[in-house]
Amino acid sequence: MQPFLSMAKKTTKRVQRKPRADAQWNRERILEAAKEAFTRDGAEASLDGIARQAGVGAGTLYRHFRSRDELIEAVYRTEVEKLAAAQRKFSAEMPPAEALRAWMMLFVEHIETKQIIAPALNTVVGGAPKLYAATREQIQGAIEALVKRAAGSGDIRKDVRPFDLLLALIGFSSFATGPEWGQSMRRLVDILLAGSRPVK
Repeated sequence: MQPFLSMAKKTTKRVQRKPRADAQWNRERILEAAKEAFTRDGAEASLDGIARQAGVGAGTLYRHFRSRDELIEAVYRTEVEKLAAAQRKFSAEMPPAEALRAWMMLFVEHIETKQIIAPALNTVVGGAPKLYAATREQIQGAIEALVKRAAGSGDIRKDVRPFDLLLALIGFSSFATGPEWGQSMRRLVDILLAGSRPVK
């Protein structure tokens, strides 16, 4: 009888894991579909349409996100979490200067996303500034770690301040116009890094 109980417990554990994995997969699909929908249609994008695009039922969407505001916040927070995770990945896999450049290029994509969903974020209860404040530490912590590592290796000067690099990119983003804006931002990354190299 004991072996049967043991097998039953193992089977139960296996059965319990699958819904959790499926739930996470559904959540990720909903967030990706929501980002695309808010990009295309703004804050009033159809939640039913987002559910269809994600390949889930409306009930599944509402189990993960109880309101439109909650979904909008989750889209933005997910982008910030990707930035934080990328810093760790790049630092582990790339030389210091390459890691810093790769992360700054990813940050440009993040700014593009934020520009895209900014009107949606502005509808969130409490306002977008509150949401930005809650995620600012993750972004600053990521670039501070990358700059410190690059300065330590001698790839950039020790007087380079991480916040200055962020400020340059964010400031330039306020003039975002036309389809060439993204390419201009990426060129700016290389200009900033060239200006940060030690003087020989």
